Amino acid sequence: MNIENTKAQMRKGILELCILSTIDKKPKYSSEILKGLKESKLLVVEGTLYPLLTRLKNAQLLEYRWEESNAGPPRKYFTITKEGKAFLKELNTSWSDLSNAVNTLIKK
Repeated sequence: MNIENTKAQMRKGILELCILSTIDKKPKYSSEILKGLKESKLLVVEGTLYPLLTRLKNAQLLEYRWEESNAGPPRKYFTITKEGKAFLKELNTSWSDLSNAVNTLIKK
């Protein structure tokens, strides 16, 4: 069995939680989101992030606005919606329950 594949699947399973948590505090554009994920040791590439951001937007959990940039083309800033905040709250509860269950099993 390939450990790298298993680790990648574990990361994919929590990306929605991580992305929504990142945007919850402050609107961010995609490069800022990627940077924050990488700084947290979640290795995510643009090819994974962009489809997920689109899916979250289509589910009305995120919205975006274009903002002019002094350093190049306009940037798309993502903001979490009211529905996104409620969804994030549920994800946080689920993550806490799952994390506690796994830690309990590991410690046995």
